[in-house]
Amino acid sequence: MSETDRHHGWTRRRFLGASSLGAAAGTLPAAAAPKNALPRWRGFNLLYLFQARRQEGPVEIPEDDFRMIADLGFDFARIPMDYWFWIEPNWRQTGRPARQDVLKIVESGLEPVDRIVDYGRKYGIHVSLNFHRAPGFCINAAELEPFVLWRDPEAEEAFVHHWEVFARRYRDIRPAELSFNLVNEAPRPRPGYMSREDYRRVMTRATEKIREITPDRTILIDGLSVGNEVVYEMMPTGVAQSVHAYLPAEVSHYRATWVDKRRDFPYPLWPAVRRDGSGLISRETLEEHYEPWGWLVRQGIGVHCGEAGAYNKTPHDTFLKWICDVLDILKIHNIGWALWNFRGSFGVLDSGREDVDYRDWYGHKLDWKLLTLLQYH
Repeated sequence: MSETDRHHGWTRRRFLGASSLGAAAGTLPAAAAPKNALPRWRGFNLLYLFQARRQEGPVEIPEDDFRMIADLGFDFARIPMDYWFWIEPNWRQTGRPARQDVLKIVESGLEPVDRIVDYGRKYGIHVSLNFHRAPGFCINAAELEPFVLWRDPEAEEAFVHHWEVFARRYRDIRPAELSFNLVNEAPRPRPGYMSREDYRRVMTRATEKIREITPDRTILIDGLSVGNEVVYEMMPTGVAQSVHAYLPAEVSHYRATWVDKRRDFPYPLWPAVRRDGSGLISRETLEEHYEPWGWLVRQGIGVHCGEAGAYNKTPHDTFLKWICDVLDILKIHNIGWALWNFRGSFGVLDSGREDVDYRDWYGHKLDWKLLTLLQYH
């Protein structure tokens, strides 16, 4: 690699010429794709504010990440956030916040969010702020919350209040630069915990509060059942919806301890063998899975894929074959995407995979085959 490549980045054209993956992927001309009410943003999740419990010391927001993302030709960053970062930090002693502390927002806790928004604007990257842990709910360890978002009025009020704070704080940021993704991976509706109507009510209340302050702010909600199921009840509001691309988990989360907990997932191939041995999960399965989201696009509702990718224990060849099909189908529906993550075990940089021919890039280990595929899609 030349010094120019190493220090000034590689262009999209040079990457496309470097691998046959780009030529093999994508089956529908862009002109034939349906119109999506959202831009077809493409980029990454950035995890600076992901889990407050695991953060030691000040939160660092590397400006270089935004520069590198832009340099590689991408334009989107989803920011999964934990609201514990910006409330009264008594929870660090007790292990969980008290109800009375949830509304006590500390100004300094929001300063990292300000920097993220500023860097996005500087480098032309659309920033989508997402509550990964919201008052009363998190897909991971929801039991640490002092109340339940879907059934406790106090939690619902707190959720709306936090989004009101964000709406006021960033009211002068253009919609092209910033969107709000209200809560990460809503659960599967079940009796006694959350109904579809509960989800509709809470998301609608937060949406209405945001629109009182910034009427033109783009708002996204994640699909039900952990980002897999279209929320038909929200269509009258016009909010955009976000699908997550982890089907099948046998491929995307092989040996990921928080999903493959018993380490009983079969060795991942693509097409993939179902865990119960009942057959294969193939591209046709994916096409059927994403068709409702394509239908939503055709109805005039914006759709984006807020998370996609596979853990670094999935064999690289299997991962590339699978993600190529996923992104190809999303492209056919004119749906953009965000890989989980940029740097790390699902990422294009420093993924820790043992079966990748990495390239050195700005001092990072770059998965250039994956990058080529992402740039094409």
